[in-house]
Amino acid sequence: MNEALRPETPLEANLRVLTDEVGGRVPGTPEFDKARRWAIRAFREAGADSITTEDFTVPQSWTEGNTDVEVVAPARFRVRAQAVAWAPPLVPTRARVVDIGIGSASEIAKAGDFSGAILLLHSDVLKSWEDLFNEYFRAPPILDFAVKGRALAVAFTSTREHDLLYRHINSITGRIDVIPQVLLAREDSLRIQRMIEHGDDVRMSLSIPNKIGPAIASQNIIAELRGSERRDEVVILGAHLDSWNLGTGALDNGCNAALMIDALRAIRAAGGRPKRTLRFILFSGEEEGLFGSLAYVRAHRKELDNIVAELVLDAGDGAITGVSTQGRKDVESALRPLLQPFARWKATGITNDAELGTDNFDFMLEGVPTLLPNQEPANYLANYHASSDTFDKVDVKQLKINEAIVAGLALELANAPQRIGVRYTRSEIETTFPDTHLDDQMKGFRLWGAWVNGTRGRKP
Repeated sequence: MNEALRPETPLEANLRVLTDEVGGRVPGTPEFDKARRWAIRAFREAGADSITTEDFTVPQSWTEGNTDVEVVAPARFRVRAQAVAWAPPLVPTRARVVDIGIGSASEIAKAGDFSGAILLLHSDVLKSWEDLFNEYFRAPPILDFAVKGRALAVAFTSTREHDLLYRHINSITGRIDVIPQVLLAREDSLRIQRMIEHGDDVRMSLSIPNKIGPAIASQNIIAELRGSERRDEVVILGAHLDSWNLGTGALDNGCNAALMIDALRAIRAAGGRPKRTLRFILFSGEEEGLFGSLAYVRAHRKELDNIVAELVLDAGDGAITGVSTQGRKDVESALRPLLQPFARWKATGITNDAELGTDNFDFMLEGVPTLLPNQEPANYLANYHASSDTFDKVDVKQLKINEAIVAGLALELANAPQRIGVRYTRSEIETTFPDTHLDDQMKGFRLWGAWVNGTRGRKP
């Protein structure tokens, strides 16, 4: 896709408008509405055959108030902090701080009675994808322990240095989380840890005036290039448009929202028409709990047999090294030759791991062949969900290469004589669990019950 690599394309300007002029894009805010209008206008200018929006409901609204954290004894100093997303509020309260290390069962047991206390969690500096996934996976069981022991709140230590703060969420079930939570600047948290280690009885004041509201409406934005021969068969390219609002959502996930729009433009500009329909979806509500993609599969369940593949981008602008099949080993043989044109960028690798962290998840649980590009971390992890996630962090040259790969692969999927794989049945989906540990991931995120009772995923 040489069209994507041209020096002058709308990609960079589009992304700058989204990040600098719109900014962070939380569903239900004026900024998200501006982003929705940005996407519709940009898709129209890119040459889409059709552009539609589909409404869905985010179960609740959540907004951070003026979070205030201060150590009040034995010394007194303010602590830089942010509320953890979708955690409940806490009225101004003073309490002792109990250090529970990394939150292992033995450390929690050693802490003894922590009723009414603030639990302090350690962390390592974030360096790898595995570190990031572990940061998410370890939180829910710790929170359950905290509730069982009647802790007042949980304070996490930032995994980033130099006072950098970011927005995480530890509940993606659609419900407000089980206990108040804050994220502490790393340097302040380490100071508190040292004080406790040396025997100080540390007391902290917390005020977490989060605002919890009713359900809100949001939208997915959908654009199409219609197929010339097999119009009812669809290849989906997806990215989420929403973001947290400490920064401006450039790496997560503005760069890939802009990439999707420019991929449509590049394919259109290259001439010809795909044999199957290409559907570009900018999902919303991803950060709060994958609500947009869940709503999409529920609304389109009768059409899922016709989805040839879903290809989702949500890992910044790092170099693409290949593709994960999300546990679908059966698609490898068909996929491998489709990746060969990208050998010049060393983007031909195939892995069979699976993850539930983005808008592939509910398509995967419905048996649709789902592909996630494997990417180098680049500077994504250092700026993930943080106040530093801004336009200047994006490597536009690499983003264009990623666009060329994604657009090229989408065209190959759309034009291939045969589909890369069938839609899996529920029992076939379950055969992927032993290798991918997707079942363990769902249990860790409190989603296993939804799979078991059939409210999420393909019906038997």
